[in-house]
Amino acid sequence: MTQITRRTLMQGAAAVGLAGAFGGRSALAADEPLGITLVVPSPIGDVGWGHALAAGLEPIKAAYGDKVKVTVVENIPEGPDADRIMNKTVADGNKFLIAGSFGYQNGALQIARRNPQVTVLHASGFQVAPNFSPFAAKYFQGTYLLGMAAAALSKTGKLGSVSAFAIPELITSINAFTLGAQAVNPDIEVSVVWVNSWFDPAKEQEAAKALIAQKCDVIFSNAQDTPSVISACEEAGVYSFNLNSSMKSYAPKTYLGCVSTDWSPFFKASVDAHLAGTFKGANTFLGVADKVVEVVDWSPSIPADTMTKIKAAETKIADGSLSPFTGPITKADGSEVVASGKTMTEAEIVAMDWHVKGVTTPLPK
Repeated sequence: MTQITRRTLMQGAAAVGLAGAFGGRSALAADEPLGITLVVPSPIGDVGWGHALAAGLEPIKAAYGDKVKVTVVENIPEGPDADRIMNKTVADGNKFLIAGSFGYQNGALQIARRNPQVTVLHASGFQVAPNFSPFAAKYFQGTYLLGMAAAALSKTGKLGSVSAFAIPELITSINAFTLGAQAVNPDIEVSVVWVNSWFDPAKEQEAAKALIAQKCDVIFSNAQDTPSVISACEEAGVYSFNLNSSMKSYAPKTYLGCVSTDWSPFFKASVDAHLAGTFKGANTFLGVADKVVEVVDWSPSIPADTMTKIKAAETKIADGSLSPFTGPITKADGSEVVASGKTMTEAEIVAMDWHVKGVTTPLPK
């Protein structure tokens, strides 16, 4: 796999133009391998969102060998840089693009519309085209389970979340975390600090410390691409968990678990369909039943009786008989949003722009 950093890419662009960074070809010959490019907003490290996306491409390389050429372009901020880089990689003949950030949506969709022969997968979002599929994980299925564990371990009844951006995908994760915790302790409260960044280690650490100062004794690191929150919690003796890939090595004593994502089933099926000429854009929402979402590295500190309840709930989530968003559910403002016995549809979940009762921090406007 070729891995290109923003600095390397921009230096190459200044010296020889962006074409030089991608090989300078305007099109691939018929016998050339399928060019697959993943663009992500943060550095590819050993943990986090970008790491999970890159790991999801490994089975494709194993399956297709030299029939595919995978390039990862890391640390590309949302905006003009991302648009230029995505456009250039397609102009250079790459036919499969994975736009790995919510803020890449508009530029990636325009690329798909201008290049019907190119397949574009876009992380999160809501737009769909014949060759453009947004994809998202049902993190809320895992955060509900970790909420149950958090409530069982919390001594203060106060939980916290350091969260990246107030988008539905992350709002649903917080709400399910709260509802899972309230299933164990109805009086649980959750405070949130929005850092408005996917990658800001210093700001993330400050946010974690602020929540700990408010007596939050379990912290949810919600879509951070660094272990800053997890490390700060370990230092303070506070339980923590995160999304996408395990950070247990950064908190061997106080790690509660990880809502991990394995994107390889979706990526492999999409590449298969592209090569077969059968790809059809769709809004793809994947979870436990799809073997994309799984909670791993459960803390041994979780009481045995709670763990039994968690595993029973996990089984029901997998077979579809339990949804974290089955009513009655009340909004933070006290109004009922889901009636007793009713379950929110996927369309309603992906459009969520409100917090459940128990989340004490208002959503940013």
